[in-house]
Amino acid sequence: MIRAVDVALTVLLAASLSCRSTLGGYGMSLFAAQTSPPDPCYDEHGNPRRCIPDFVNSAFGKEVKVSSTCGKTASRYCVVTSAEKGDERTRNCHTCDASDPKKYHPPAYLTDLNNPHNLTCWQSENFIQYPQNVTLTLSLGKKFEVTYVSLQFCSPRPESMVIYKSMDYGKTWVPFQFYSTQCRKMYNKPNRAVITKQNEQEAVCTDSHTDMYPLTGGLIAFSTLDGRPSAHDFDNSPVLQDWVTATDIKVIFSRLHTFGDENEDDSELARDSYFYAVSDLQVGGRCKCNGHASRCVKDRDGSLVCECKHNTAGPECDRCKPFHYDRPWQRATAREANECVACNCNLHARRCRFNMELYKLSGRKSGGVCLNCRHNTAGRHCHYCKEGYYRDLSKPISHRKACKGMMGTRKRGGQEEHTPTQVCSLLCAGMNRLPSALTVANKGQRKRVGGGG
Repeated sequence: MIRAVDVALTVLLAASLSCRSTLGGYGMSLFAAQTSPPDPCYDEHGNPRRCIPDFVNSAFGKEVKVSSTCGKTASRYCVVTSAEKGDERTRNCHTCDASDPKKYHPPAYLTDLNNPHNLTCWQSENFIQYPQNVTLTLSLGKKFEVTYVSLQFCSPRPESMVIYKSMDYGKTWVPFQFYSTQCRKMYNKPNRAVITKQNEQEAVCTDSHTDMYPLTGGLIAFSTLDGRPSAHDFDNSPVLQDWVTATDIKVIFSRLHTFGDENEDDSELARDSYFYAVSDLQVGGRCKCNGHASRCVKDRDGSLVCECKHNTAGPECDRCKPFHYDRPWQRATAREANECVACNCNLHARRCRFNMELYKLSGRKSGGVCLNCRHNTAGRHCHYCKEGYYRDLSKPISHRKACKGMMGTRKRGGQEEHTPTQVCSLLCAGMNRLPSALTVANKGQRKRVGGGG
């Protein structure tokens, strides 16, 4: 499957180069630059929709930290060849030497451009056998949603190995997948355990891809969602969304395959034939942006972050940006973009907070509460005048002078007179008493009418 993807990408790249040649190289780019491409995060009507970054090999070109590399001091290693199982084996010996670029096998070869016609291989020191191990550690730079992890070998594949992932930049690690011909003995795991909804976030062990043959060119490819029951409903499975998320990948080679000759008379020659060598390490996936960005970019500090849309923020667009707290943050799905919505503060506040109780009471439509209302307004939405101010109905509530101030008493000519505030208070008090007065008057009127009858 990985090969098929590589071939498809190669065909597309070739077609692209062909088109450029036919159209005169990049001569057409001037016209293209005048029309900005549509934003994948919005439809043709400007409505938000889910968007995701391109699928990439997130390991390409990145540094891999390894616990062992041959050649620190020049050393012999021997490559065993055999057409098929049971055929006579031959050994061709070479030298690994870090001081000679032509004879060195550095970790950089793990993630360089993989050319099948000119393979470059990282190689460990000879015969690091169980219980010792060899570790490869790769930092992706940010959270990715990983689809697969693959390794192509120049040596025989390991007899036992583990793939780990970290979600916190290497502080803690959890297993992704175990490989071994002896799962129970090596890792205390059953071989090929059934994955159910109850354990689909757990690593399993398999003896698949652990055969010693082919002696070179063998592949181990781990698909993160293969066999996971909720994979078909990934949008609605927080468990699997968490399962595929990683900031770092670690591979531990636990046990070498051998022919059983490492303890024979010519054991030194045999032991020089056993090492780990890998031509290509790939981590296929997408920059994790929770459906709110179509690409990742470098920020001012050089860190990789999502270019967030839908009023979201954060390295993974995993929160609402300030003032957009009218409903809770949610991951975008194929059906709903779940954009963050600005609080309704009638232009009188710059900050707000989210209140879940109010959100539920509104039928899950609005939960924003405005903070520090300005322009003499008050209320959850800064939608009425605060005490001591009255509403100027000639202006909309969003106007900065929608609420007029009323002062207290003042003296004029040595005499104290009522200000608008006191007049308003007196009038309001009178209005509050008016219904009672009208009721008494109406009763008297009915009594007189009744007496005349």
